[in-house]
Amino acid sequence: MSLYEQVKGTVEWLQERIPGVPEVAMILGSGLGALVDEFEDAISLDYSQIPGFSESAVQGHAGKLVYGRLSGKNVIAMAGRVHYYEGWTLDEVTFPVRTFALWGIKRLLVTNSAGGANPEYTPGELMVISDHLNLTGVHPLRGENDERFGTRFPDMSYAYDPEFRAVILKAGEELGLSLRTGVYAGMSGPSYETPAEIRMIQTLGGDAVGMSTVPEVIVANHGGMQVGGISCITNLAAGLGTERLNHDEVKETADRVRGEFTSLVRKTIEIL
Repeated sequence: MSLYEQVKGTVEWLQERIPGVPEVAMILGSGLGALVDEFEDAISLDYSQIPGFSESAVQGHAGKLVYGRLSGKNVIAMAGRVHYYEGWTLDEVTFPVRTFALWGIKRLLVTNSAGGANPEYTPGELMVISDHLNLTGVHPLRGENDERFGTRFPDMSYAYDPEFRAVILKAGEELGLSLRTGVYAGMSGPSYETPAEIRMIQTLGGDAVGMSTVPEVIVANHGGMQVGGISCITNLAAGLGTERLNHDEVKETADRVRGEFTSLVRKTIEIL
């Protein structure tokens, strides 16, 4: 069975359980999964139930797809994601996004936790993603292209839609939040970067660094979706602080700013 047929089958499976086409899809990264508890008239599906969806083993990623109403919109959210470093293929990592695109969902909001490569950033700040660097060494569209998903050579000039970005910034302004705007550098992981790699990222223009998001955003653009992105700066990148890096710090910071982060997501959905 081709990838297209698998994705089409998953779309049909979801259509039998979820009414209509959601207006917005969201990928909720570390610490944000609890936002789905606020959905009205929620329908929750474990990834293990959904054909083609894979389950993450990373702490902070619940592993469920939730449909409902948030801020007056019909939305669907991934509470947790799978990562390339866990051993999944990029087809498996991006399968949910292909499903959203083929389903007809037009907007995707991606969120993540990231290290601050820009020395002006401090842990706990939120960064609206303006662009990304694919430094993973892999590409989710490698191989034979199926035109039913999208064109062979998709344009990435506006990988993060400017109008979507303006909505996020307006939401932050209305909430009185001071938001950064910057470039997200995607690495394959799972090790944190070396100080030399962080200097490289800074030279290339990267402001934040993480181990997710880039494959999903490429595939979303391939499928014609408008993408908005927000990073929570959870730690200083290697070489910028005196402490050794660890995942507990990431989770602690994500938990600390969860209120601001979820408020920003809610307001963004309201304004869209």
